[in-house]
Amino acid sequence: MRCAPLHLLLAITSPPRPGLHFPHEWNQLVVRIWSQVCYSCLRRKAGKGSDSSGGCYFCSDACREHAEGFHGIEKNVDWSLLDDHCSSRGLKYPYMVKRLACMVMSGAVGADCLDILQPAHLHQSTITEMEEEFELLDSTFRKAGFQEELATFFTKQWYINVLARIRVNAFRIELVASSYEDLLSSAIASVACDASVGNAVYMLPSFYNHDCDPNTHIVWLENADAKLKTLRDIDEGEELRICYIDTSMDVNARQKILAEGFGFQCRCLRCLSGD
Repeated sequence: MRCAPLHLLLAITSPPRPGLHFPHEWNQLVVRIWSQVCYSCLRRKAGKGSDSSGGCYFCSDACREHAEGFHGIEKNVDWSLLDDHCSSRGLKYPYMVKRLACMVMSGAVGADCLDILQPAHLHQSTITEMEEEFELLDSTFRKAGFQEELATFFTKQWYINVLARIRVNAFRIELVASSYEDLLSSAIASVACDASVGNAVYMLPSFYNHDCDPNTHIVWLENADAKLKTLRDIDEGEELRICYIDTSMDVNARQKILAEGFGFQCRCLRCLSGD
């Protein structure tokens, strides 16, 4: 099964951990990765390549045309304050809201495109942080002259609603390989270092239920189109389930993360057995 993302893609590795803020090195890393993966689909560049625009690489004319509208907005805004804020706090999801806002302003998607997805349960402290992020993003857009475009949808409530859905529905793209064999051969390397190249929201996989002993797994081959791979034989009529978290954790750690991050108590067979 192949699922294309909503193209809420962040073609950078995960931000530095809080307290480890190295703006110059971080900016260099962002620029380097933007030049190595497609701005639109995250396909890795083959060879030297030359199809780039505004410091970003596009793997094809189709990707360039798809991203033309929102890339035109994104490249004309000074994101330095948002970059500093996110890199100092280890945040990645505000970048996805930024991309979505650019897409809405360009007409690529509707402002309500994520409304169908389940939102995360937010604590008041989290909402307060989101409100701070909204003010920063709103100010950044307005300084770039997008007041009129923002007026139609960009409110504090819209930002919080979108971010609440992204927090529990975004997939972290660990590795974009060219084949299943490449994916398997790179497994050790991806554990040893951060192999993430971006994040994306997929509509259909967002509706898959969780199981700590899943029967399927999502992988990425060549680009950000997600592919569902079975982990064992699937019986007719059996529900396809994925694991939302690291399956190697013990039951207490899994329960804590699922309750705090996703808002439910897992009652899969593995958790009920205490494994």
